[in-house]
Amino acid sequence: MIGKLKGLIDSYGEDFVILDVGGAGEPAVLSIETYVREDQIKLFGFRSDTEREWFRLLQTVQGVGAKVALAVLSTLPPSDLANAIALRDKAAVARTPGVGPKVAERIVTELKDKAPAFANVDPALVHLSGAIDSDRAPRPVTDAISALVNLGYGQPQAAAAIAGASRLAGENAETAQLIRLGLKELAK
Repeated sequence: MIGKLKGLIDSYGEDFVILDVGGAGEPAVLSIETYVREDQIKLFGFRSDTEREWFRLLQTVQGVGAKVALAVLSTLPPSDLANAIALRDKAAVARTPGVGPKVAERIVTELKDKAPAFANVDPALVHLSGAIDSDRAPRPVTDAISALVNLGYGQPQAAAAIAGASRLAGENAETAQLIRLGLKELAK
């Protein structure tokens, strides 16, 4: 199995890269996923281990093969994909060419518990629309997020739910009220 290639880019196209492991050109490191079938061997190259892990994870969803997984990753970078799944944003996933509403629904549903783990891989890249800046958030808000995380929800899901709850409840909301509203947001 080939898991990583390091060399110089000789040439590339839309769906291929020629990597010279002993020549001249632009340096590159690719994380590789190797597929071995009876009649072929395919190598899929990714800029990072995170992209490769997303490629593998996407293929665990019914109806998603290598072609669809690559299309999703071409449309949504891993951080945006993690956010879309954590926020249950089927529309963002469905923007991928070849991914209809049913497949997008399956991706969001089947990966909802796995995406937060990936979102934490590179927190600098994760940006939740409408989420709360925990450094400046009031104490009830941070306590409510912590409570949802302790209940088993991922940090991105909890932050997004409490952000929605906070908008509904207003500035002076108590922790218990935010938790109740946050759980309702997660149940949608």
